[in-house]
This record gives sequence, structure tokens and C-alpha cells, in this order.
Amino acid sequence: MPTHPAEVRRGRKFDQVLHGAREVFLRDGFEGASVDDIAKVAGVSKATLYSYFPDKRLLFMEMASCQCQLQADEALMTIDLSQPPRQVLKQVAHTFLGFVLSDMGQRIFRICAAESDRFPDLGRQFYQSGPMLMKKALTGYLQASIARGELRIDDIDLAAAQFAELCKADIWIQLVFGIKDRFSEAEIARVVDGAIETFLARYGA
Repeated sequence: MPTHPAEVRRGRKFDQVLHGAREVFLRDGFEGASVDDIAKVAGVSKATLYSYFPDKRLLFMEMASCQCQLQADEALMTIDLSQPPRQVLKQVAHTFLGFVLSDMGQRIFRICAAESDRFPDLGRQFYQSGPMLMKKALTGYLQASIARGELRIDDIDLAAAQFAELCKADIWIQLVFGIKDRFSEAEIARVVDGAIETFLARYGA
């Protein structure tokens, strides 16, 4: 595929191409994914694929962005931001971990990390389409909670980032280095509950 900047064009078979790309990228990685395989799995011609995505990086980022956006949308739909911090933070934590610990979340992360040296924009765009969306939603809630007198926070951006890191605790590093590939509900609940208690001990009003 050409590597010059290009615009994503939408059309009748746009979603079909994305579904095929999702399967091939997550199976073979960014470098290993071939245009022929993506077109075959998507059930379209190479010409059709090129007409939508002349740059493979565009195709990968669109696929990853759509998955992250879907996760963020689902989180915002299921979380009642009017509820008190303990309840909302628990929902946010489980939603966040549900994605980053999933097979898809791990594969997308590994692809971005593996290609970051050659294509630094991949990681940057992935962050903006996924983690940054969740962080913005959380900072919005924290601001509202502060206004209601439930929390006391001077640096909201830092607090939101700290909560995300507390939620990952030892789970994330074990997953990344292949020490474990699955965690029980009890293990996840232990980390989430600890993250909430630590966060509220520091920022609770």
C-alpha cells in the first residue's frame, strides 16, 4: 500500500472492509497483515479496499479507533454519572479493565507498541481514540463530583490518570509480560476495590 497521507472514504462496503481488517490484523499483526488476505476475508476486491483505504496505517487505525470508540460509547451509556463516586468509580474501573484485559484490547496494544518506532503516529492515534476518551469521561465526572462536594481534587487530570493506574496495579504488568493471560473475577474485584479505597482516601471530601 502507498504510505502517503490519505483520507478515509466511506461507502457501501466500508463496514465490510473494516470487519475483514479487524480479523486479519488481530490474527497476523500490522506487519503480517496482507492486502490480499484482508480483501479475501472482507469479501471485496483489492480495488475496492484501496478505494477506501490507500494506506494500511489508515485501515489499522480506523479499525482500532472504531473498537475503542465502541467501548467508550458503551461505557458512557451504562455509567450513571449522577451517582456518588464509590459507585461510579467501580463501574468505570470494571469497564476500563474489561477492555484492556480483553484479547482484542491486548492485541491492539501490542500492535501499536510493536510498530511505534517506525510509525509513531499509530500509538498516538490509538491513545487519542481510546484511553483519552475514557480519561475525558472520567475527568468530566470528577469535575461534577467536586461541584457536588463529594471530592476534593486540585489536579483533575493527574487524579484521573492515577485512578487508571491504580486499576491496573499488578494485573496489567503480568498480562503484558505473559505471566498470566486470565484473571478471575475475584482477582479483578480485589484490585478494583483497592483502587477505589486508595483513591477516595486521597481525594474524598
